Amino acid sequence: MQAEHGIQIDTVQPGSIAEKSGLLPGDVLLSVNENRLRDPIDFMFFCAADDLYITAKRDIKTLNIHITRKSSGDLGIYFKPFKIMTCRNNCVFCFVKQLPRGLRKTLYIKDEDYRMSFLYGNYITLTNLSKEDKKRIVEQKLGPLYISVHSTNRTVRNRLLGNAKAPDIIKELQFLTENKIRFNVQIVLCPGYNDGRELHQTLSTLYKFHPYILSVAVVPVGLTIHRKQSIQPVRKEDAEDALKVIGSFQKRFLKKHGNPIIYGSDELYLKAERPLPLLKEYGELHQIENGVGMVPLFLSQAKKLKVPKSLPVKKKFLTFTGLSFYPFLKRFLERLSEKESLSVDVLPVENNFFGSSITVAGLLTGRDVIKTVLDRIEDHELLLIPNVVLNGEDRFLDDVTLDDIQDALRIPAKKIKSTPEGFLKGIAEAA
Repeated sequence: MQAEHGIQIDTVQPGSIAEKSGLLPGDVLLSVNENRLRDPIDFMFFCAADDLYITAKRDIKTLNIHITRKSSGDLGIYFKPFKIMTCRNNCVFCFVKQLPRGLRKTLYIKDEDYRMSFLYGNYITLTNLSKEDKKRIVEQKLGPLYISVHSTNRTVRNRLLGNAKAPDIIKELQFLTENKIRFNVQIVLCPGYNDGRELHQTLSTLYKFHPYILSVAVVPVGLTIHRKQSIQPVRKEDAEDALKVIGSFQKRFLKKHGNPIIYGSDELYLKAERPLPLLKEYGELHQIENGVGMVPLFLSQAKKLKVPKSLPVKKKFLTFTGLSFYPFLKRFLERLSEKESLSVDVLPVENNFFGSSITVAGLLTGRDVIKTVLDRIEDHELLLIPNVVLNGEDRFLDDVTLDDIQDALRIPAKKIKSTPEGFLKGIAEAA
């Protein structure tokens, strides 16, 4: 956790400027150039100067450290996590509230923190900002931010948020625009709430914030079998209708700006059973982590892939993915196997834990993977595990570890990047 005053160092990179200056893990940085530090963002902001006068605390001892930099390179300091601001809303589609017990503890945190939005692209609703928060966003130019709008109709939006006191999102976005803070927006499409005419009106209103609004993503609501709220899933016809609305704006914006600005998520196209746009139609991929352009990027990377000369062609590999990405990964691996005489099989894993409507790989649990792979593991020598299903500690959502997978399936398992190059690297390193 964050220290009570200042920010505590977690690790110091060996050979870094910070290590050479004498800073150690556990030290608490109190100020930089007489500017008090609240969190790592303050440190990033006030460390722009070449001469840094740092006040730190080590146990009961106060340290005064002077650092002179010849470049704006990284100082090599990594801080302990700060306390997260949490969400006050009660969204009808809240995914956290759809989670059963027994998952990783961090999954139950309902974050609503503008700092996490700036640092990591987490989506916020702008419903808990204080005057001091807004002042800081402006002073430190904390953008782009990632904002969950859902609807510009205040009545509809507050109903979706389950918060009758939520401020008018138009006024909040106007504040950001007037202060030249850029932002990306997502709309979680909920049939019967913010689709049809409401979606059209929301997109039309959001466009008024251009050019400070960088992109708008429309994503279908994710519903698990554990949900308590009565809300309808996005069906094929819902997805088709939404893409028609999106398409009408895209044509106009492409002609006017050379950029669609508004995008449907990959999942929306798959639900509508429509071809995905080419990668060049996604601009700067502002919301790729939100599943917007992720499949087209993979397909584009696959076409440009350079295969190394030495690959273990005699070994048999097995991997897996979610139902939605399975056809794309299967075609890629089939072409790779035909061209390079490799033996790489891929299995689609149905999400029994959250329900069959959840089809993305990132929400697969270790239990469902084990269940699917167990009877198909014979004759394979290595299981390639895409990194999107694991956290930094190599744990699945249900706390099953990489070691648990290997013990249960009695086969070596290797974590790989979920990219064409990642698959090839994983195969090459098995030689």
